Amino acid sequence: MKKTIYLFLFSVFLFACSSEQNELKQEYTNKQNLETSVEKGFLLSTNCPPGFERNENNQCVHRSMYNMYDSPNNAGVGGLQTGLPEIRDGFSPQQIDLGRYLFFDPALSKDGSVSCASCHQPNKGFADGKAFSDGVDGLKTTRSAPSLWNVAFLKRLKWDASTASLEEQMKGPLYAENEMGNTPENLLKTLNDIDLYQKLFQEAFPKKKEENILENEIYTAIAAFQSSLISLNSKYDQYAHGNHDALSEQEIKGMNVFRSFVARCAECHTPPLFTNQQIAVIGTPEPAGNPFDKGAAIPRKDSSLNGGFKVPSLRNIALTAPYNHSGKFATLEETTRFYTQGRAHAVPDSINLIVHWHIWEPELPEYEIEQITAFLKTLTDESFKPKVPEKNPSGL
Repeated sequence: MKKTIYLFLFSVFLFACSSEQNELKQEYTNKQNLETSVEKGFLLSTNCPPGFERNENNQCVHRSMYNMYDSPNNAGVGGLQTGLPEIRDGFSPQQIDLGRYLFFDPALSKDGSVSCASCHQPNKGFADGKAFSDGVDGLKTTRSAPSLWNVAFLKRLKWDASTASLEEQMKGPLYAENEMGNTPENLLKTLNDIDLYQKLFQEAFPKKKEENILENEIYTAIAAFQSSLISLNSKYDQYAHGNHDALSEQEIKGMNVFRSFVARCAECHTPPLFTNQQIAVIGTPEPAGNPFDKGAAIPRKDSSLNGGFKVPSLRNIALTAPYNHSGKFATLEETTRFYTQGRAHAVPDSINLIVHWHIWEPELPEYEIEQITAFLKTLTDESFKPKVPEKNPSGL
């Protein structure tokens, strides 16, 4: 009996020693990786981005004035001082910073010519200023690039609301032939062949057991960076938090028209995100020569959603022209004028649409269109715009 107990205790001792050795080995490897990264001019940040607070678990947790507010109905749907919906946060500073490098690195495309930032440019509201973006091999996308500001709050992504997570969404552009044109196999090979990226991934994922970069780690890092893109400190926000001198008289008039039951803009573009995150059929026309886009009806297999698209956030809307899924409208005034002209007036009668009931014929006068436009420009806030890397780990 004693012999059995001694053998058991000895095996426990050996296991503890082995575990301690593995931990020391991992710690030594992480230290080597860190030294190599520093030597090559790449060091992942240990600080959370602005708007986030690092907790004791090295997680970046979002903080804003909106955390102080609650909503009697649904968070994210209401007036000036209402709570935000649940955010996707909890990533480490290192994962966020690694995602920043990946986001700007064209090595993620099949031929090293296109990065995520090619279509989502920080200086253009994380859109690209084009109706249809440029992909690899001179190909064009079929819809405009939406802004990425505040995507951490969104429950459905893409214009047709066909994906529910950032990780799932990014597979679209990464592997679409007319966007980044890559394959999972080639993406993994490319990044694993870059010694510096292997070391940065070890730094961002210190508990990883494999030396090679894994597919889910790439998605996690990019999602971490995208979730850090917070824009909640505009002139409108300052007004909402109690500084009523933040908006001019013209802008306040525009806000009142925007929220009125005549214009009904706020019914779909509800504060504080300025989207209700739903699908709406509004009858947006396509550019000349383009076929009608059925939108959400395709992935949902629901004919009642023919021509339906996810209601976009209006945050930083002044920076993201042209507008709508097809970039049909060049200015905010033109876009607002389209809505005021009424139900599906710009779509051929042969196309059957069940237009959202909020879309009617308000026939707003020109001065109210100008007021709404003035208000929309108060939603601009780039105070937390991330820094573009001076160089990429791939060298591209």
